[in-house]
Amino acid sequence: MNRRNILLASAAAAAVFSSSLALAQDTGAPIRLIVPYAPGGPLDITARALAERVRESLGTVIIDNKGGAGGNIGADAIAKAAPDGLTIGIAATATHAVNPWLYARMPYDAGKDFAGITQMVRVPNVLVMNAEKAAQLKINSVADLIAYAKANPAKLNYGSGGNGSAGHLAGEMFKQRAGIFALHIPYRGGNPAQLALLSGEVDFNIDNLATAAPNIRAGKLKALAVTSLQASPALPGVPPLSSTFKGFAIDTWWGLVAPAGTPKPVIAKLNKAFVAALNAPETKTRFGALLAEPVPTTPEQFDAFMASERAKYQQLVKASGAKVD
Repeated sequence: MNRRNILLASAAAAAVFSSSLALAQDTGAPIRLIVPYAPGGPLDITARALAERVRESLGTVIIDNKGGAGGNIGADAIAKAAPDGLTIGIAATATHAVNPWLYARMPYDAGKDFAGITQMVRVPNVLVMNAEKAAQLKINSVADLIAYAKANPAKLNYGSGGNGSAGHLAGEMFKQRAGIFALHIPYRGGNPAQLALLSGEVDFNIDNLATAAPNIRAGKLKALAVTSLQASPALPGVPPLSSTFKGFAIDTWWGLVAPAGTPKPVIAKLNKAFVAALNAPETKTRFGALLAEPVPTTPEQFDAFMASERAKYQQLVKASGAKVD
């Protein structure tokens, strides 16, 4: 085959790939959106909300929940799908920033096997104490908590949803920056960890704001700080930890990715549709009920963000000593 024929063949192949979404819409073929967690959680709810909003621009989007192995099973299914724009999925803090360093063996390469479409949301974590325990110890601020820990070495503990969980790593980061010690007690999931805090088994947690908010509002938990760079409108008067420790930021996030090799025109079309959906007032209201802030980005911005998060969590996982064989 001469050079001219090779160029023509390459151009034809690129045209086929770049038109795959248009053909899917014309023929009614659905797009599959893989959520690497069970139905009913915040990732699933937000994915379903966006699937409804892009129906007119992209056609039918079917949600496919593939949970297990900390999200690795679903993420691997995304990575190994055909790069034609007909299978996309959700990348999250765990699957694309924590798990690559936490698991001894990974079925996919978080840095090479995916193409970012757009970040979807950001949800702050929040440093919380049992309200009764905080009152008993006269702890009303982060400064009070640090002062108590330094005056009473080895007396504090904190809970999380398990070794290597977001709450565990955030707790280790807080301890490092504050120069304090608190014993980590891992539980089998976020809900048992919160129940342990409510019952007084542990002294503090760093929990997802969406999970902790109902008990904060009920007065059962005392919020000392959020872990985002800025204060959260959902918790007026609660400062960010960054006001105590410059640059402290450890939020929960997720977004949309496609398999690596998906043609850029296809990625661009997906980005345009989902960014429009994220910017819709109805989406902001619906996500706001989950205390999730929509964060539409370009594909390049989301790729760069995920790379920076992997670098951050590499250090945190190493410092924590957490491993999953």
